[in-house]
Amino acid sequence: MALSLLSPLLFSLFLLQPFSATANIHKTNLFRSELVSEPTASKDVPLTTFFEVTKPIKLPRTKPCSYHILEHDFAYTYGKPPVLANYTPPSNCPSQNFAKIVLEWKAICKGRQFDRIFGVWLGGVELLRSCTAEPRATGIVWTVKKDITRYYSLLMTHQTLAVYLGNLVDSTYTGVYHVNITIHFYPPDMHYNSYKPNSDDLVNGYGSGADLILPFSRNLPLNDGLWFEIENSTDVKSKEFKIPQNAYRAVLEVYVSFHENDEFWYGNLPNEYIAANNLTGVAGNGPFREVVVSLDDVVVGAVWPFTVIYTGGVNPLLWRPITGIGSFDLPTYDIEITPFLGKILDGKTHDLAFSVTNALNVWYIDANLHIWLDKKSEKTEGKLLSYNTPPSLVSLVSNFTGLNGTFLTSVRRSISSSGWVKSSYGTIKANSSQKFNYSNFMVMGNDGNLQILNQTIDFNDSVSAEMPDSSIHSMKSFKRFPFYLYSDYVEQEDGTYASISNITMSYNEERVKAGGLVFSSSSLKNLQNGQGKMIVKNNLVVSGLGSTQQAYQYGDSKFCYFRNVSSSNYTILYDKEGNTCSKREQPHFKFGLAKFWPFSARRAFLAHNYRNNK
Repeated sequence: MALSLLSPLLFSLFLLQPFSATANIHKTNLFRSELVSEPTASKDVPLTTFFEVTKPIKLPRTKPCSYHILEHDFAYTYGKPPVLANYTPPSNCPSQNFAKIVLEWKAICKGRQFDRIFGVWLGGVELLRSCTAEPRATGIVWTVKKDITRYYSLLMTHQTLAVYLGNLVDSTYTGVYHVNITIHFYPPDMHYNSYKPNSDDLVNGYGSGADLILPFSRNLPLNDGLWFEIENSTDVKSKEFKIPQNAYRAVLEVYVSFHENDEFWYGNLPNEYIAANNLTGVAGNGPFREVVVSLDDVVVGAVWPFTVIYTGGVNPLLWRPITGIGSFDLPTYDIEITPFLGKILDGKTHDLAFSVTNALNVWYIDANLHIWLDKKSEKTEGKLLSYNTPPSLVSLVSNFTGLNGTFLTSVRRSISSSGWVKSSYGTIKANSSQKFNYSNFMVMGNDGNLQILNQTIDFNDSVSAEMPDSSIHSMKSFKRFPFYLYSDYVEQEDGTYASISNITMSYNEERVKAGGLVFSSSSLKNLQNGQGKMIVKNNLVVSGLGSTQQAYQYGDSKFCYFRNVSSSNYTILYDKEGNTCSKREQPHFKFGLAKFWPFSARRAFLAHNYRNNK
């Protein structure tokens, strides 16, 4: 559930209410899966290790200089200031040049607790957005390792580290998160050169670290996270800034997470359905969301986020010990704003703003502006040549009677810009484009207790730079986020309800990079499948089962990694990984959507396709 604002007391009040007529995915927020029978705490029972499946970080074969920056117990921290620590660049290393820098978060927790969203900032620049694991009585441990080498220039300066984890502890919710944060600095070896912000190398400006990183987050002191909070569809949060006048490239890195009424935004119901059925307390505004980024009131880019499910979401037993894709390290999204540099190189203050289309409370958003500087010049100049952001094409086709029906939401969007920047390197022409496609087919049945979602997001970026020597450097990313959910609530003879959930989600990305005679590409296919059932009585979970299977495969010209793993209620059933991705190593299970669809849902889907293809 990734709770941050709603207290357990408020949830206790919710639990006193009867089931509503529209018991779709949002009702899972009412369940206390932590009341499922658990073994009592014992010194003889080892901690359960939770993990998110991802590729290992490629590291030099050198001994790192490790900097233990924070140790803290997050008990009752909700509504209190972030925990702060002074950060000083490492001084005890044989070399001050590093090839890789890794942030390590390690936490232990015992007892009972909801999942909590948290963030780690350095000098206001967010380094990690994550969700805690939900503990058990015998205790759990989990580790997140993130490559933070792109923040090299920031890490070489004195800063303040801030960590916010809004936790609540009382007689019922006893889990305290014991956290350690360490940063590992790896010197280069013969295979890994030192990674520095560019000095006199223009090409590195399109593939290496930025010289300066500006935070777009809230300023300390405060009693919350440093993120901005977007509470509705008209809410806009902004921050003024100035950039050095010798910048020649700028990339905005956006952090996004969604909570409360929009935690399951992809399953939110159309307002016309809610109004027609006189429903109250139901999350609406439909299933489409878009984070919009504006510079001086001009849209410069957008984010259509991946459907991260936190460790308490849908059926919490699905995420024990394999957590949902992106839940321990939420993905970030880069927006190239180099074509707009000519608008902000005037030494004046400008405004960067964030909003969310169709938003309900609450979205947490902040960003980091990565800037490359021309060290041979005090001032660069630029000009925006073209800019095109036509209105989004939005379509909603609905067909419902009472609480049962089907809905198809489709959206298309494109944003493109072009501009030049003149520096001591010469004139660079930069082009940026984003193309989006969204489709969400939703079925409501069983008098609103059944909900089926079949959603796909295509999120493609393209950046190119024409260099002074006429060579072209380009980077392209093609992302596809398929998502399927089957959620049903069935009344049993003994007064209990069965909550049935089946999920399939995938994060797929193809990347292509070209520059001069150099060409590289990479491919990521990350699929996750889960089946869960909970028996609920008086709004308390009395028993349950969660099974998860995941297939992860990454490959590029130098590195290949796969992992195929499955679990059921804390137990790993199968786990195989390796770095040879031959066809024989392909996943031995298949992710089929149709087999989880009841006949009524398949019939509605086929009928919809028939009507639209006549």
